[in-house]
Amino acid sequence: MVTGWCGLTDTGLVRDHNEDAYYIDPAGRYFIVADGMGGHAGGEMASQLAVLETRHTLDHLWDAEPDPIERLHQAIYRANGRILETQRRYPAMADMGTTLVVLLFDTQHRAWFAHVGDSRLYRWQAQHLQQLTTDHTWVAQAVSRGLLEADQVRWHPWRHLLTQCLGRPDLEAIKVQALDAAPGDWFLLCSDGLTEELTDEDIAHLLTTALTPEEASQSLVDAARSQGGRDNITVLVVAPTWSTPEDCSL
Repeated sequence: MVTGWCGLTDTGLVRDHNEDAYYIDPAGRYFIVADGMGGHAGGEMASQLAVLETRHTLDHLWDAEPDPIERLHQAIYRANGRILETQRRYPAMADMGTTLVVLLFDTQHRAWFAHVGDSRLYRWQAQHLQQLTTDHTWVAQAVSRGLLEADQVRWHPWRHLLTQCLGRPDLEAIKVQALDAAPGDWFLLCSDGLTEELTDEDIAHLLTTALTPEEASQSLVDAARSQGGRDNITVLVVAPTWSTPEDCSL
């Protein structure tokens, strides 16, 4: 379990509401970021439902299900089912959906993660930033197939077109990946309101100069706002120290 973290969310400078949601388990067992879509009410509801159902399932299964992969699978599929059920009950919400990224730790310094959509998980290790998730977007698929160059993605008009999100009956199989958390590693979960405004090089520079997860989170949000803040911005910085808890989530 992790004991150093900070989570911040900001509406940005253009939108008048926040469709992002995040959650930090008080015991430092898991961390969640979601970015909703489908209009003002729909986007907010979708991201909140995804976070609530994921929380509920992980808490319920933590002791009953020893396999973290199965925990994450069940949590994400149940979150998708909860959103689908809400769509059926409220036809006006039929277009709502959300991204989701979840990072889960155990007591052995091991971690697992899973995601749907284009909210990301990064690892900051030895002054190097590594994107651990692969965006479920049309442009990411196009790059993998050689149809686009990586440097074309940032400005492509279809860069926001998702190929997967929660709130769809045809949700593809969820891939859960394991990783070892080495001493000194930091992890960043974020919505695309951050990565739309900042390059990976920008993010790496800010992490280099930050001394704490709180300082890193605030610097990232401030920088995204200074570059236009065109979307909601959510960042969650996790520093696996396994020591005395310092929670600065707001």
